[in-house]
Amino acid sequence: MTRWLGVALLPRADHLRAAIDIQRALGADHGLQPPLTPDGNLPHVTVFQGPFTDTLDPARDLGRIGAALSLPAEIHLGFTGIHYQPTGWVFLGLTRPSVLDKLQEETLAVLTPHLDQAAFDTSKDTSRYTEAERSSYARYGYRYTGEAYAPHITLGRTDEQAARTIVDTAPTRAEVGADWVFDRLSFYVMGENGAHARILAKRPLDAS
Repeated sequence: MTRWLGVALLPRADHLRAAIDIQRALGADHGLQPPLTPDGNLPHVTVFQGPFTDTLDPARDLGRIGAALSLPAEIHLGFTGIHYQPTGWVFLGLTRPSVLDKLQEETLAVLTPHLDQAAFDTSKDTSRYTEAERSSYARYGYRYTGEAYAPHITLGRTDEQAARTIVDTAPTRAEVGADWVFDRLSFYVMGENGAHARILAKRPLDAS
């Protein structure tokens, strides 16, 4: 049975609430979906997500990812702007320090053997992807790996015009902190539009 799952960085509690408030401020009139909540669809930075076979064990494999790296107690990412991403996505863009590249590389090393490649959507329209995104999608079934990795908190998805309006008016509608702090890794069930719908396993970044 195919399971659609992901690995993510979760924000510290105060920054989790800040992301929820930003989505509400920006999307109240424009239908950003799904709504972010503190106990449902969590704000997060995806490390990797996709379809997996039953050979994957979320708790075991999250432990393997964490144990392979020497991570700090907190990872700080800088805010780069509210971005539009085709098609209809609104992202809170974040910086990409080397620790994130190492985290994704180790995540891919642990999880690739469990990918259900037969479940990749080969009919998906990738015409608006960059070449690096198309290559990533063909190899892993996920748009943002390697050169194409783009750390972000997804604020939601809506129609094209509304998404562009949100991005254009964001500076006047919401205050966004310059520094975003993450302190946990999670293995999660993907929900609507790839949302972080339910935690299957989690661990502090610096768990021994």
